[in-house]
Amino acid sequence: MADAPTPLGPNHGKFGTWTAATYGDGTAKICYAFTKPLVSKPNWKSRSLVMLTVTERPGVRDEVTITPGYTYPKAAKVSLAVGKLSVPFYVQDGTAFTDDGAKALAAFVKADTASAKSSAPKSGGPNSKTPVLDEFSLTGFSAAYHAIEHACP
Repeated sequence: MADAPTPLGPNHGKFGTWTAATYGDGTAKICYAFTKPLVSKPNWKSRSLVMLTVTERPGVRDEVTITPGYTYPKAAKVSLAVGKLSVPFYVQDGTAFTDDGAKALAAFVKADTASAKSSAPKSGGPNSKTPVLDEFSLTGFSAAYHAIEHACP
């Protein structure tokens, strides 16, 4: 297995605001594309990396996840607005997953942005009742997705 991700395509895997890469090889090969938010509210200094990711791996296709940069509270509500579509997510540990990745991806191709809305962490202080909002650009998504689909058919 590779020790580090391998960027896909030109410009070190950069496709607009998205990055595409692979990790591993053979039957353990994982292909993924990700982007970081353009805007995050509220802006906590203690919040770690926030990402919207699409993953292809053996047995799992079109997995769409949101990593919020904090631990979701128990029973957190998470949704992703893409154009007029609202995609629900469920939370498992520190990641949110959708049950309908194909539907989300079809919307990504037609939209310019995706906006995630989630429950704030309990440790969010006075803002713990204010939803967390992250806006992601979808510029370059189609090309990044094509690159991971080609690398992990």
